Amino acid sequence: MENRNPKVDEFVSRTGKWRDEYEKLREVVLGCGLTEEWKWMHPCYTLENKNIVLIHGFKEYCALLFHKGALLQDAHGILVRQTENVQAARQIRFTHVQEIIEMESVLKSYIAEAVEAEKAGLEVKLKEHAEFVIPEELQNTFAEMPDLQPAFEALTPGRQRAYILHFSAPKQSKTRKSRIEKCIGNILEGKGLKDSYT
Repeated sequence: MENRNPKVDEFVSRTGKWRDEYEKLREVVLGCGLTEEWKWMHPCYTLENKNIVLIHGFKEYCALLFHKGALLQDAHGILVRQTENVQAARQIRFTHVQEIIEMESVLKSYIAEAVEAEKAGLEVKLKEHAEFVIPEELQNTFAEMPDLQPAFEALTPGRQRAYILHFSAPKQSKTRKSRIEKCIGNILEGKGLKDSYT
């Protein structure tokens, strides 16, 4: 195996539940000539600094996540969209190492397709930021706190979108306000929603 990243070695060695699955996924992906990196606390595989796939695990399954999975043909119907708000990424999920062994050639074909899409410069057409409606409670908070709106607008579009979706989700205005209040500090510091929980 070439290009093994020491941080990924450490991550896999400390993993309990999905260690065998991670090792096999890692072997499959490295066999496709990608560079192994450590991003977002997970093994991430790149081509010329462009993200192709990421390995991650959850309570019920582990997965190979394709950053631009929406572009793939999905000939085997195995790609999963995590939630309706996920636009580009798609997962292939596993619950046992044997599934990965049996699907190795299919996984390699999906990775090869993802690599070709990246080489061709293909992009997933994302919803325009304007299509996400800023909730009234956030507009009101902007009016009350003059520093907040410029800080919010300075965030990357992805971070803005994550906050808007998070704030808009609750049905009750009171809950929406509470979510906004909890995130004000992070927004002012230029942090994303996920940074709240690290």
